[in-house]
Amino acid sequence: MRSRVPLTLIVLALVSWLLIDAGAVWARAGGGGSRGSRSYSAPARPPPVAPANPATPSRGIAQPTPQPAPQRPGFFGSLMGGIAGFALGGLLGSLLFGGGFGGGIGLLEILLVVVGVFLLMRMIRGRQSAPEPAYAGAGASAYGASDPGGSGGGAVAVAIPREAADRDRGIEHIQQMDRGFEPDAFAGWARTAFTDVQAAISRRDMSALADRLTPQEYARLQAQCDRLRGARQTNRVEQIRIDRAEVTEAWQESGQDWVTVYFAVSLVDYTVDDASGNVVDGSRTRQDIEEYWTFTRPVGANPWRLSAIQTA
Repeated sequence: MRSRVPLTLIVLALVSWLLIDAGAVWARAGGGGSRGSRSYSAPARPPPVAPANPATPSRGIAQPTPQPAPQRPGFFGSLMGGIAGFALGGLLGSLLFGGGFGGGIGLLEILLVVVGVFLLMRMIRGRQSAPEPAYAGAGASAYGASDPGGSGGGAVAVAIPREAADRDRGIEHIQQMDRGFEPDAFAGWARTAFTDVQAAISRRDMSALADRLTPQEYARLQAQCDRLRGARQTNRVEQIRIDRAEVTEAWQESGQDWVTVYFAVSLVDYTVDDASGNVVDGSRTRQDIEEYWTFTRPVGANPWRLSAIQTA
């Protein structure tokens, strides 16, 4: 007898968990459906939104440090260098071949040698330490970044994320068969589909959207409506504010076009008992949600149909 008590408690706990889980599924349009070969992969997230008014940096854009012009020896320096070289050469020649000035080495010759060597070394050091001239378009951009292409335009190459490149490539493929397809316009159409599906769930009847849902998605969402009706409950989705709707994936496979739209939405979502009007699931408090809605159609300018809903 005692062994049956824990077993009964476990069964009741499982039933309660299933009921709670089923109630959670009934809220809004539940997640599920097909994304073709990507059904079991996570949808690509959109890039973060840049702030509308970025803070003004405390310092402006770094300007390139002007390179000093190469130092050229002046007339006096050239003259003195020439004199020193001439004197040193003449003195060395006289010492080697003529025995010096006046037949020997005097104080004047020694001073000339010292002054000549000093000026010559100073001239050589000055030339070695002179900075290299800076040429426009030699690889440095106006913003201090390297320009490997040597274009001199100051543009910095930015790597395109793999997800964005895959999406853009998919959009190009779709546009080859439907030149009127535009991602922004499609995202606007998807906004309407989002609100219409929520309204149909609240009516517990998806028949008005049969032409905008794949047969599998229609059956899945209508089954959700039937469960609500059987439980004598109604799902309410109110104060819908779509903050962001953006195409994040686009591809083709098996003769079908596929597009996934990312939604960032603020709304109120709760379920009430039809008899008492009490809230049995959800809350009347506004909440923020993120979802991915995938649409498909045969390749070409054909009507789109919702095929899957995934929660971020």
